[in-house]
Amino acid sequence: MPKFYARRRLSTLAVLTGLTASAALLNPPSASAALPTPVSGATARGYLSQLTVATENRTGYSRDLFPTWITISGTCNTREWILKRDGSNVVTDSSCAATSGSWYSPYDGATWSAASDVDIDHLVPLAEAWDSGAGKWTTAQRQAFANDVTRPQLLAVTDNVNQAKGDQDPATWVPSRSAYLCTYVRAWVQVKYYYDLSVDSAEKNALQNDLAGC
Repeated sequence: MPKFYARRRLSTLAVLTGLTASAALLNPPSASAALPTPVSGATARGYLSQLTVATENRTGYSRDLFPTWITISGTCNTREWILKRDGSNVVTDSSCAATSGSWYSPYDGATWSAASDVDIDHLVPLAEAWDSGAGKWTTAQRQAFANDVTRPQLLAVTDNVNQAKGDQDPATWVPSRSAYLCTYVRAWVQVKYYYDLSVDSAEKNALQNDLAGC
């Protein structure tokens, strides 16, 4: 079991219930809201030094083992909630589907006026999480990870950029927009630390290099 759960002494039910309840108690996300601010560069460097370095193992992985999307608030599922949070002037219908608005993708600097052009990126990809320890979690724990709107883990970005990223870690992929690099790697380390996921050696080296300038 990930140390994240043991360290906080939270049951799986508590994780899921707390995630949904806390989101429901908040006001709907405001237009132009952004990724939850990651920890500082110094904190990220400290977290990275504590992460286990291990060889990745994808045996048994299936995206279906990470259920998405769950209801976050009212009629809004995770995707719809993030589209509202990350967009500007977002209008939704009764089922919370975005019917208009605009979305700025911080990975590539593009702005889109159709929600269909936007993907919700798992900043630490689901396959990467599996490789790094989530294969030992329960399905409920993986669901909590895949729908985490509290940590800097979900972000609305250009769909083909997200698809090009795929399941790559920072050793082989970072945003093309250099102004977003520090935010990205700080968020990556924060998520991995929170969920007690390991890093491989190439990933750690890349993160150390990127964080040195943050």
